Amino acid sequence: MAFREWKTLAGAGFGAALLGGLTGSAFAGDGLKLTELSPNGADACFGRVYDPAHLKAHPKQKVARIFFYYGHDPVSRPNEEPGANSDTSYNGFLITTVRGAKAPEWAGGWCNHESEDGKSGPIRCGMECDRTLASLKVDDRGRLILSNLSSDIYLDAGSEEELGTAEYDRQALGKEDDNFHLDPMPPATCKAEFARVDPIDPALGPPLRERFKPDQAFCYGRDYDAAHMSSHPDQLTQSIRVFRGPVELASFASGDDVANWPDGADIAVSVTTRQKGAKVTQTYSCQGEADQWRCAASSRTSNFSCDIAQKEIFLKRGANGTIMLANPNSSLAVVDLCSKAADGKTASDDKVYRLEAMPQSACAP
Repeated sequence: MAFREWKTLAGAGFGAALLGGLTGSAFAGDGLKLTELSPNGADACFGRVYDPAHLKAHPKQKVARIFFYYGHDPVSRPNEEPGANSDTSYNGFLITTVRGAKAPEWAGGWCNHESEDGKSGPIRCGMECDRTLASLKVDDRGRLILSNLSSDIYLDAGSEEELGTAEYDRQALGKEDDNFHLDPMPPATCKAEFARVDPIDPALGPPLRERFKPDQAFCYGRDYDAAHMSSHPDQLTQSIRVFRGPVELASFASGDDVANWPDGADIAVSVTTRQKGAKVTQTYSCQGEADQWRCAASSRTSNFSCDIAQKEIFLKRGANGTIMLANPNSSLAVVDLCSKAADGKTASDDKVYRLEAMPQSACAP
């Protein structure tokens, strides 16, 4: 099994985490109120692409491309997030690409005047956890002045302590990434920029949330022969199945909203290892996130001596109708999920699996 990087929540961009979390005044459905940005109530776009001469003269500026979009959600696209979230809209969206990066990062927030009447004074765009996305002002030339941009807008709160100073500085924006002067641009320009965040690969087919229906059973798996196991001595998994059967279908039908599919969808994963001939099955509860399903181990069907809620696996669609399963942090039952062997990143060669469709009988309990 070849290992490759798998997007976790942080890797997918902080904006992805915001999609389902903004409430109240966060939604643009409350009405476009900032006439300075949008005099006629239409979506508005501002941006700037810095040339090599500018970047050479400002070595502490990491941002090479920056766009700010005010209005309806420009990020929605056919991916794994629930269809109910596709209409989620809120006021401000910022997208930046730093020097040398192949893809941009983005974040969203809600923008309002900082005054009692909400109609005057400075404009602040807030984020979750009382964070500031940026402050906004339009100059007499119609340019958007974007200031107070936090260097850690794409990082989780407290990440400096978690990552360490050197890694934090590498991932954060630069010391001169602030006070941007952005030119008015057609909304289509911003939409094209946001389309670079997570382009859909047509070769992979439709998202899993479209391929699998809420009331549809499925079975995927792989059996590794003796030759494979001999050439992969660090692989524990001898056989693996990923499925939704009658129990998982009934669980979703009894309590979850089809409009939010695949959020709340249960899957079961059965494994046998070279050490143990017996099959072990673990249930996971999934939610759509960017281009993958993020699935947390559930204790509903088993008793555990530890909290296994942080034990997560990830599902993605693969080429030619396959699905990919990632196990970056020892979250499959090839080890005891409460043992020391399950602490930290997966140490064995059991990190990424390419699974093929199988008849439902191959996943029978």
